[in-house]
Amino acid sequence: MDEAIKKEVLAKAREMGVKFIRLQFTDILGVLKNMAITVEQLEKALDGELMFDGSSIHGFTRIEESDMYLRPDPRTFAVFPWRPRDGAVARLMCDVYNPDGTPYAGCPRNTLKRVLAQAAEMGFTMNVGPELEFFLFQVDSEGRPTLRTHDKAGYFDLSPVDLGENARRAMVLTLEEMGFEIEASHHEVAPGQHEIDFKYSDALDCADKIVTFKFVVRTIAQRHGLHATFMPKPVYGINGSGMHTNQSLFRGNENAFYDPSAPDGLSDIARYYIGGLMKHARALAAITNPTVNSYKRLVPGYEAPVYIAWSGRNRSPLIRIPAKRGMSTRIELRNPDPSCNPYLALAACLAAGLDGIKNRIEPPPPCDRNIYEMTAAERRELGIESLPASLEEALQELAGDEVIRGALGEDIYNKFVAAKQKEWENYRVQVHPWEIEEYLTRF
Repeated sequence: MDEAIKKEVLAKAREMGVKFIRLQFTDILGVLKNMAITVEQLEKALDGELMFDGSSIHGFTRIEESDMYLRPDPRTFAVFPWRPRDGAVARLMCDVYNPDGTPYAGCPRNTLKRVLAQAAEMGFTMNVGPELEFFLFQVDSEGRPTLRTHDKAGYFDLSPVDLGENARRAMVLTLEEMGFEIEASHHEVAPGQHEIDFKYSDALDCADKIVTFKFVVRTIAQRHGLHATFMPKPVYGINGSGMHTNQSLFRGNENAFYDPSAPDGLSDIARYYIGGLMKHARALAAITNPTVNSYKRLVPGYEAPVYIAWSGRNRSPLIRIPAKRGMSTRIELRNPDPSCNPYLALAACLAAGLDGIKNRIEPPPPCDRNIYEMTAAERRELGIESLPASLEEALQELAGDEVIRGALGEDIYNKFVAAKQKEWENYRVQVHPWEIEEYLTRF
């Protein structure tokens, strides 16, 4: 580690009265983990000397080879604005390393860094701007979350209808204090549903921010007596929560997706990237929509994409091209949801796009009609496929996709699939309330 950066972090910690540091990372499912240390241990941590037991983390190593090292990324140092009585708390995002000093293959952050390095070899950096949606629910007298929403507001409504506005304002202010540049925050379509968008940045920084964002939103909601959930579809019959992911590739300071001479302003690179995303979309879904519940959101009628198509004007396809051009030229992938592991999701998206560029995969013509209103025959005629209808189907697609498997690496692929197959099997054998309602008195 650069000594100057290390000294800068140590000085910042002293200056801001930091007492505790959370060394944070995610397991393969995207669940945030941390090891708390005192500021006296910070220098040792920055030198990569802190060990933890990897066998206790989901998808990490076996018990007989459990010693792992955390290597903090000093650029991720940020202080949480809520201050306990005895000193401030900061966070550092970490990479996981083996005892021999090599990057651990099961670390999702290392996985994204590996695919970003492949992009760099092709001359590209990746920028990402996410749009995270979430629900705020009331809690019961014992503090347990319910499905009761705190409002009956709709898209872009204001208080007094939007009773979550104070909580959302506090979330925005907290995130801004932590260095986020918030571009928009508003009430979403469904009662109790909100969206906060932050400015695009490089893919690794963006993935770190998504992880921190979810932690901050949950913490602030709790302080307002509410429960925040990033579950994709918590309530039947209303919109689910997505994480539309705006993506662009840059060559140096130039946006590689922009071509002023093209009629639509999109370069060949952009079209091939779209072609790669569309080719691998069904396998990608296992990573971008990784829960049983994810597929309750991906159904017609609730604004979530179902069909593998692209358009500049239309919000029903999988990929939309926002109107801005020049440095802002980007593609918006609309199916990811916030239950995904952002490191794995961005690595898989980038790998799909790079495959499109390497192999010059031309996407089909854009579809500017409302695909939801087409008949099955019309969709077949246009060659429009659907995303998987279940986690099981998505896992089957992933198994046959060498590009997405390669992006994950065999270690993460095997552990991820084992966890998700178990999740699917647990779901499959349960008897659900709908079945009781539908069948108990009929048969």
